[in-house]
Amino acid sequence: MNYYEVAFLKSPLSPLTYQSEDSLEIGQKVLVTLGRRKKLTEAVILKSVGKPEFKCVFIDEATTFFYDGKMLEIASFISQYYVCSLGEALSVYTPFDKTISNMNESQEFISNIELSKEQEKAYHFCEDKKQALLFANTGSGKTEIYIKTIEKVLNQGSNAVLLMPEISLTPQMQKRLEVVFADAVAIWHSKVTKKKKEAILDGIYKGTVKLVAGARSALFLPFSDLKLIIVDEEHDESYKSDSKPRYNAKDLSLYISKKYDLQLILGSATASSASFMKLPFYRLKETFFETKKSIDFDDSSQELSPKIINRISKTLNNGNQVIVFLPTRANFKYQICTSCGKSVQCPYCSVSMSLHKNDLALKCHYCGYAQQIPETCPSCNNGIIHNLRVGTAEIETQLNELFPNKVIKRFDRDEIKTDTKLKAVLNDFNKNKIDILVGTQMLSKGHDYHNVKLAVVLGIDSVLNMNSYKARERALSLLIQIAGRSGRKGEGEVIIQTQNEDFFDYYLKECDYQEFLESELEFREGLYPPYLKMAKVIFAHTNGLKVKDELDKYVYILKQNKDIEVVGFGQCAIFKMANKFRYEIVLRSQNVKALLIALHSITSDMASIDMDTTY
Repeated sequence: MNYYEVAFLKSPLSPLTYQSEDSLEIGQKVLVTLGRRKKLTEAVILKSVGKPEFKCVFIDEATTFFYDGKMLEIASFISQYYVCSLGEALSVYTPFDKTISNMNESQEFISNIELSKEQEKAYHFCEDKKQALLFANTGSGKTEIYIKTIEKVLNQGSNAVLLMPEISLTPQMQKRLEVVFADAVAIWHSKVTKKKKEAILDGIYKGTVKLVAGARSALFLPFSDLKLIIVDEEHDESYKSDSKPRYNAKDLSLYISKKYDLQLILGSATASSASFMKLPFYRLKETFFETKKSIDFDDSSQELSPKIINRISKTLNNGNQVIVFLPTRANFKYQICTSCGKSVQCPYCSVSMSLHKNDLALKCHYCGYAQQIPETCPSCNNGIIHNLRVGTAEIETQLNELFPNKVIKRFDRDEIKTDTKLKAVLNDFNKNKIDILVGTQMLSKGHDYHNVKLAVVLGIDSVLNMNSYKARERALSLLIQIAGRSGRKGEGEVIIQTQNEDFFDYYLKECDYQEFLESELEFREGLYPPYLKMAKVIFAHTNGLKVKDELDKYVYILKQNKDIEVVGFGQCAIFKMANKFRYEIVLRSQNVKALLIALHSITSDMASIDMDTTY
């Protein structure tokens, strides 16, 4: 009889011991009975152990799937650093399949890309440094450097992965990669169908798919010989998972690269302060097209002020296109009563509901609850509801009224729900079938359209005023990315609605983003990352008194630890979510090991831990 310790996939439970008459391999995926659950549970063999004193349950079934040594090692690191179970950490991976053998047929790829002198220098810098930051201005041609680097690695018979924020995985990028790598490239993100994902995995197993361009989950695919990781738009927040395990794919790429001696390129026009400080960087400033960009400000309290409407009208009359950015989707973010001043709140979360006129509903963007639009205030029963903080849908409605003969489309998560819709809207915009595109952050991502001559930025102050040490970096980075969509070829205009003109004017016109990063790092020294580590512990429960007691207990315990600092604690900004009351503790320390030991000592089932929190 053989005895094995197994980790349960997607489960917070600690490993348990099972028995089997068959000899099984470390890393093999098995199916086991767990407690009284009728459905078999997926688990992974961690190690062979001696016969225990207690009685063991038999392993029900051994599958043909397995996790190799690297997957097990990296999952162990994820489990330790991001404070989760090994089963939760392993669940981010797609395992190998024993039944499909890698044919490893060699192919030659020829890109025919001629790099400029500056690009050539950047290419060799990234090659020599092994882990490097390509700090490249918008339009300076970092994609060409990526393709040349991938070409070399694939021609050596190895694999490469190109990570991008999901909304940057545009049809445009897909075409550029397919021209060079044909069927050897696959695109991987959440909107890809299950059937298509199975076909891609089959290609990876067989070795016919050698390059995957994908969102953060692409890092965990079963590559046989991964030698290159590229993280494009490395500053993007979407590389951080917001569900357990709360890993950061960019940081993990750096860990994997150093541990297994892989080449890593992090690329961005607005590099993150952490990467700028930690990695050798090459600054690529020259752009392919001569662009002349004028930046103007508007401090009006109206979303679409006469000045903005006039600029849009002028641009459209010249036969050019316009993009309008704002950080809020829906019609309005808040509904406030003119009599009692209270907002219409979600019954399950302590947040205001957002108005969706087309659906004739108020919706909660946190738990998904929806209700009819009330005719009067639910709190005082007689006040009239007033809408505050405009969203994309409302701006789209207003623009349709102002420019009835123009085609105006929305580009946000409410509107773009499928890969097909994404491709259709971008394709129409590229063919000048859409005059104005109104959207959220999705607009700021790597789209390259030469007929956009005006970018309108609304609501950027709400990003700048966020309760985060990264607020300035986020706001400026976002603004530069959006501004980069206007005037890619020739002249372009950017008009920014803000009450903080001095801040944006200085960093957009007077100095380079590199200077901003240097001043930002100076400001953070001794207080915030990247100089020290921060973590947040959230306690949530349906019983408000019970969860408050749990918070108080751990605040007392953590304050006894001299190696870590309790920065603050109390109610979360959103105190109630999905009918649970929420409290938080924010911790920081220069001693990573001490912070992790403290986090691992939190055993409460009410707690969830976010290592490297940004709030």
